[in-house]
Amino acid sequence: MAHLVYWTFSELPSEMVDILVKDLKKYDGSVKESLIRSDVTGDPEEGDQEGIRKSSNAWIQATNWIGGFVWYYITRANRENFMYNIIGIESDNIQYTEYKKGEYYNWHVDDEIDRCMINDKLLASADNHGESIAILNGEYMRKLSFSIQLSDPEDYEGGELEFECGNNEPFFAPNKKGTIIIFDSRVRHRVCEVKSGVRKSLVGWVVGPRWK
Repeated sequence: MAHLVYWTFSELPSEMVDILVKDLKKYDGSVKESLIRSDVTGDPEEGDQEGIRKSSNAWIQATNWIGGFVWYYITRANRENFMYNIIGIESDNIQYTEYKKGEYYNWHVDDEIDRCMINDKLLASADNHGESIAILNGEYMRKLSFSIQLSDPEDYEGGELEFECGNNEPFFAPNKKGTIIIFDSRVRHRVCEVKSGVRKSLVGWVVGPRWK
């Protein structure tokens, strides 16, 4: 039976992860210039995205060498565990995210079966998130999500990546620097509030033909 959440310790030397972070910082000028605030407030239960997230992010093209590094682990996890029909990273973009003190990403899912049904709410959501026409039309959807831990656990307090799978107890993913977490995009998850320091990660979504 396949696991809904899969992680691997990349065994990358800490220095290599630092090189990766350094490359991200200069990818679009500088982190200070390229990071975009993503503060969303309100009531997600009412169908909007308010009350969900506080963070900063920048986008890195998947054609960058980092994309090849990420794709290796995605295809390995898919071959060993998920065995989904996937075609690539959504919009050929990977998101670099920073959570500082007081920032978080509340409980949510990255995709669900209902998104194949086109409606006004989906149209608004796709427009807000810049999703491709293929996804908007229901041809492709997110099947796998990934998160790569770029910070040492000692660099921050809080900020745990937590999952909720069915009726099982919620659990935290490992936060060792260099850990790669890959999970079914329909799994409910959150990033807990950061109490101190800065949590850095790479996140993205892998798409494939809609479920049949």
